[in-house]
Amino acid sequence: MMTPEELERKKKKEEKAKEKELKKLKAAEKAAKFKQQQQQQSDSSSASKKKKNSSRRDASAADDNPLDYEDPPTPFGQKKLLSSQMAKQYNPTVVEKSWYAWWEKSGYFVADANSSKPPFAIVLPPPNVTGALHIGHALTAAIEDTIIRFKRMSGFNALWVPGVDHAGIATQVVVEKKLMRDHHLTRHDLGREKFVSEVWKWKDEYGGTILKQLRRLGASLDWSRECFTMDDKRSRAVTEEFNRLYKEGLIYRDIRLINWDCTLRTAISDVEVDYVDIKERKLQTVPGNKEPVEFGVLTSFAYPLEGDLGEIVVATTRLETMLGDTAVAIHPDDPRYSHLHGKFATHPFNGRKLPIICDAILVDPNFGTGAVKITPAHDPNDFEVGKRHDLEFINIFTDDGRINSLGSEFAGMPRFEAREAVKEALQKKGLYRGAKNNEMRLGFSSRSNDVVEPMIKPQWFVNCQSMAKQALEVAMDGEIPRLEFIPKQYLAEWKRWLENIRDWCISRQLWWGHRIPAWYVTLDDDEMKEIGSYHNHWVVARNEEDALAEASQKFSGKKFQMIQDPDVLDTWFSSGLFPLSVLGWPDDTDDLRAFYPTSVLETGHDILFFWVARMVMLGIKLGGDVPFRKVYLHPMIRDAHGRKMSKSLGNVVDPLEVINGVSLEGLHKRLEEGNLDPKELDVAKAGQKQDFPNGIAECGADALRFALVCYTAQSDKINLDILRVVGYRQWCNKLWNAVRFAMSKLDTDYTPPLTLPLEAMPSSCKWILSVLNKAIFKTVSAMNSYEFSDAASTVYSWWQYQFCDVFIEAIKPYFSGDGPSFAAERSSAQDTLWVCLDNGLRLLHPLMPFVTEELWQRLPPARGHTRKESIMISEYPKVEDAWKNEEVEYEMDLVESTVKCLRSLRAKVLGKQKNERLPAFAFCLNEDISKVIKSYQLEILTLATLSTMKVLLSEKDAPPAGCAFENVNENLAVYLQAEGKVDAEAELEKMRNKMDEIQKQQEKLEKMINASGYKEKVPSHIQDENAEKLTKLFQEMEFFKKESERLEAEKSTKL
Repeated sequence: MMTPEELERKKKKEEKAKEKELKKLKAAEKAAKFKQQQQQQSDSSSASKKKKNSSRRDASAADDNPLDYEDPPTPFGQKKLLSSQMAKQYNPTVVEKSWYAWWEKSGYFVADANSSKPPFAIVLPPPNVTGALHIGHALTAAIEDTIIRFKRMSGFNALWVPGVDHAGIATQVVVEKKLMRDHHLTRHDLGREKFVSEVWKWKDEYGGTILKQLRRLGASLDWSRECFTMDDKRSRAVTEEFNRLYKEGLIYRDIRLINWDCTLRTAISDVEVDYVDIKERKLQTVPGNKEPVEFGVLTSFAYPLEGDLGEIVVATTRLETMLGDTAVAIHPDDPRYSHLHGKFATHPFNGRKLPIICDAILVDPNFGTGAVKITPAHDPNDFEVGKRHDLEFINIFTDDGRINSLGSEFAGMPRFEAREAVKEALQKKGLYRGAKNNEMRLGFSSRSNDVVEPMIKPQWFVNCQSMAKQALEVAMDGEIPRLEFIPKQYLAEWKRWLENIRDWCISRQLWWGHRIPAWYVTLDDDEMKEIGSYHNHWVVARNEEDALAEASQKFSGKKFQMIQDPDVLDTWFSSGLFPLSVLGWPDDTDDLRAFYPTSVLETGHDILFFWVARMVMLGIKLGGDVPFRKVYLHPMIRDAHGRKMSKSLGNVVDPLEVINGVSLEGLHKRLEEGNLDPKELDVAKAGQKQDFPNGIAECGADALRFALVCYTAQSDKINLDILRVVGYRQWCNKLWNAVRFAMSKLDTDYTPPLTLPLEAMPSSCKWILSVLNKAIFKTVSAMNSYEFSDAASTVYSWWQYQFCDVFIEAIKPYFSGDGPSFAAERSSAQDTLWVCLDNGLRLLHPLMPFVTEELWQRLPPARGHTRKESIMISEYPKVEDAWKNEEVEYEMDLVESTVKCLRSLRAKVLGKQKNERLPAFAFCLNEDISKVIKSYQLEILTLATLSTMKVLLSEKDAPPAGCAFENVNENLAVYLQAEGKVDAEAELEKMRNKMDEIQKQQEKLEKMINASGYKEKVPSHIQDENAEKLTKLFQEMEFFKKESERLEAEKSTKL
């Protein structure tokens, strides 16, 4: 009697057997259905050949179980379960599934600060917390993941740190819009504390989406070290940064001219200003204005002069700023105004006396009237004039861009309405002198699209002079500088910018960001109580407790109130500290000791100064060394037509749409969900229809990554053509099929050897190993030199043109049967196939991680060797000296040239009848060439699709008659027998053209050799090369003369 456990086991066994049987029945039904469909097709066809092929397919379908080609479901985070049979076609969605979660869960991305391996560290440029993956992020991820995977496989302790930037302005704008949309509230309605709480809620719910999307690209980031620029550790680091720089006198507070966004009511950095060139009068929509505003106009008006001296005419593109004018400048040597030196003009609206000042730096006497209005508080040039001449600085705007109380009767008006009102008032006073077209640059806030207003404001600044000098020195220091730029061309821009650096405004009038760690002390006996009234009443500290202690000491015995500066720090101030803060600074952490300085910074060249320069300055100052040894600057991506990507043009490419594919309707839907106005939407849709009439085909992450890396050869701009990505997706299919073919030649019980018996191998095997060795050397060299396009091109060329096009085709005869005739060659070919697949996939892995992992996992492990669990932690291929074989490479070069010529002849002779095999002849001019061709007859027959090939030697044999011929080189010609298909006259014409070409080359070379001073000036090895070239040309000419005579004789015989 069976026990309960045995009964249960039996029951489970029976259930499994039933499931198995059911699967077989379903598979048989599918096969029968497929067979029926094929039979129906066969019946409808009249060609017996098609019927035969169809019956073969029927038999094959009956034998195949479709379930054998499907991957079983893989539990999340576990190693991918692969189908028992390789799918017949590459499918990126299927191939790229499950691998990433397993890599991450297995800890393959995590670096160890205590490892004995040499460190290699990269910091991911932190994307904005508001951001979604765009094509620029995809380029960054593709390049950086290529670097980190290569270094990890090359034996480095590789660290790639992910992080997200709090993106002060961008995030605040997003949350403010959401508040208004969902609750009809402004941030002021909520108050600072509640608003900041709302931003944190939004960040926790939506922020960091981009990091999840980076996983889809295969980015092997160390997620255990993920950070956020406003998390506790980074916030403490920023506070420490501010305090140290302040204590050293590098941070100070001053009233200066800054870029002001009237919509957001904050100062913004230079990088957040987009400049537009305006050629002539143009109406421009400006946020907050009911009517479009006119720009590109120079308006002239007159200031009355005191003492009945008449008037002085000035001109401006910003007429409303005349309300803040405090002087009129002239050139000291301008004779027209020499009588006005020391005189005054009168402001027509407030009676203010405007001194006539002489300034040779600003004023060009030949431009306009030679007189310039000066508004020190609202123009960068005028600001400098104001400092030189100690003028009054009058701010006429409120924070939201209205005219303030200093604007006379125009107070309260929005600035652009005031522009028109001032014009009308000047006309009434008879002071308006007309307007004309004027070319100008207009700055717009990239955050709000508002016109940026130069305004004078009290702000916190960083004195960058000494830090900039250090940042320049490390890049210019000797032959091997501490900081290297790739490409080198950016070093000149680095030098130019740092030599002309201005102090950096770091305060922002926002609520979201790092609150400035400065407190303002208001004494009870202060006359002015407004915050910031007294410069020396600020205390800077790490926290409020320390600030209170310092204030008590500074103002000992006095009663006071203390309030923290409401402003926050510029986002770049915290991201400039990123290479230090992500590693634990200011604490002395294991990570900081192991990985600082980091190895390379990879980013776009557009933020070279706004971020890279600041990281270098702060890294040297606070970290004691450069934050990275190399700076690799990638090109900026444009569309296929070279245009900047813009939502309004409809040419923005979403990487996920390229990876997953999208219809034209899907592309249109994305536009409709945006905020384009109806006209822009129509233009954008038309652009999409033109560029992507059928949508975007599913390409997968591997193809996208590979395409983007290949594009890096373009130095400053990438014109991205999606069709090129589609091409690499098709290449993935070729790669898949090549491996599938190779795997079909490896028996189920095949185990590769640890070493290869090279001497006993066929030449084709020796050759593919030799060129693989060369490809490994070139790829490793290119990777180490940051020439990623060259690395990708080298790997692609080996797989495509050498392994697939030549080697796989050349060894097919060895597997045409199981007979003993090719047993040794078959065994060598199997071993070589395995070695090529193993090395080739590892060589390609950093560029295409998913497909290489999938294919590599299918390879049988080498005999007696424990293989790594994943390709990504296996060793990167190294050069094997034993594989090097220059002789075989030379011979195979000759074989490939021969095959190329024979294929060319076949195409001419056969036309559409491509499958017909013809006999051929190899006519050799010397014994050495004859031996080579004879030893590779099988390869040539196979690759050139010939029926036979006879090797002839010029000393013994005559060239064959009635053949089409092609010259391979000066020592070899090939002939293809094609009775009745050779046009003798056409062949003769071809030879005459060839002889003319050779004649020209001969004459050019002879002229060079016979030139005066040739033997004295030209290096001897160049002279030897030229002499050899000339000899070859003479040999070729002699051959063509003989062939021409032979063909003429044949032609006359036929006549």
